[in-house]
This record gives sequence, structure tokens and C-alpha cells, in this order.
Amino acid sequence: MKPDTLKSLLESVAGGRTGVDDAIARLRHLFIEDIGYACIDHHRTLRKGFPEVIYGAGKSARQIEGILEKMIAQEPVVLVTRLEAEIAEGLCRRFPEAAYHPDARLLIWQKEAPPITGRGEILVLTAGTSDVPVAREALLTARAMGNRVSELFDVGVAGIHRLLSHRERIAKAAVLIVVAGMEGALPSVVAGMVSRPVIGVPTSVGYGVSMGGLTALFAMLNSCSSNVAVVNIDNGFGAGYLASAINHP
Repeated sequence: MKPDTLKSLLESVAGGRTGVDDAIARLRHLFIEDIGYACIDHHRTLRKGFPEVIYGAGKSARQIEGILEKMIAQEPVVLVTRLEAEIAEGLCRRFPEAAYHPDARLLIWQKEAPPITGRGEILVLTAGTSDVPVAREALLTARAMGNRVSELFDVGVAGIHRLLSHRERIAKAAVLIVVAGMEGALPSVVAGMVSRPVIGVPTSVGYGVSMGGLTALFAMLNSCSSNVAVVNIDNGFGAGYLASAINHP
């Protein structure tokens, strides 16, 4: 439940427009709702400013549907990450306000587009086109959290002139998410161009000794640029969430 929703309910009770029993019914699951296979954290929006996010991998269609059904009764937006297309198809039929983004494997249910509450723009960059699915997960997450987000794809260090041609745009961003596989060099280069926070996202893109993204992860963790933070391999959602936290007061 959003703080504004709770405030409105309490004011309605104080003004006599809502009965105490009705208010109790609405607040009964304000903290946790146990539905057997999941304990839904309805209180998270009040604590953190954004609802609990459903991790779709490993859950059945019935489980995800049950969790969504309970969450949308209280929240204006719900995300389901790492969701396969077959399950998403059924969920979109069941919940018409849901939209599935197959490239990011992300489902977003929302009553309406969220208001822009972030202070500046978040810019999502990728080293290559193969990194785009992870970048899209980051972009869509940050946008759903009320941020202005734009993208700059396929500007890796193998053709550094591609990146340098966007210097002004890069310099204007409040937070930058830089997604790269292979040798994972791009976050260091971008961070060396700006004073803003740079969130490095290593991907599992690469051959042989890329080791499923470990090489890119180690490279980003060893960055000589002091304004780089790093999330886990392929964790676009985590990068988008962190960027939003930085971009909000």
C-alpha cells in the first residue's frame, strides 16, 4: 500500500466517510499475507517506496497468478521478472492491464503509467546488441519506478568512436547503467567521462574464458574508476532498482 493511499484511508476514517470496520478490513493484510506457498510483503511499499517484485523463475503459473491477484488489490504496479513467455501469455489474458516484454522476460502490471518522480534521467548503455535483453530489464524496471529513462545501445570499446560521439548526452545523465559482457571494459570507460554514479552490469555474453560473465564481473569489480558500483551477472532488474534509488530524493 502506497503512503498516499494509507493517508487517504486514515483521513476518510477521521472524516467519517469510511467506517472503522471497513478500514480494518482494508488494513488486515497491510503487513504480510500468507497464502500458503508465499508470504506476500504488502508493507514493502511503505518501507521502501516500491512493492515487492515477483521472481518468476521456478514458480508455476498458478502460484504467480495467486500472488499477482493479492498484490494488485493493494498496489498500482507489480513486476514479475524472469518470466517465460508461455506463462506470461496466460497471465496477460487473466490480467488485461499486464504487459509482457519478451526480450527482458519481464511482465509489468500497472493501472496507469507511473508519474515521473526521479530527479534526473537514467541512461542505459550496452557494449553490444547481445547485451540488450539485460539492459531492457534494467530500463523497464527503472521506468516502472517513476524515472525518465533512455538508452544507448551497441557502443562498446571495440569501436570507441561510437561512444565518444554521444559525450554530451552521457554527461547529462544523472545515473548511468552500463551493461557489458566479454571483457567488461565499458563501465570503466564511461565512468572516466562523468562525475555521476555508474552501475556496471556484467552479462554472460562471451566466449570461452568469459566463464559465463565472471570475467566481466571481475573486470568491473577491479575498475580503476572510483564512481563504479557493480551488480550481479545478468541482473538488469537490480541495476534498474538501484539506479532508481539513487535518482530519488
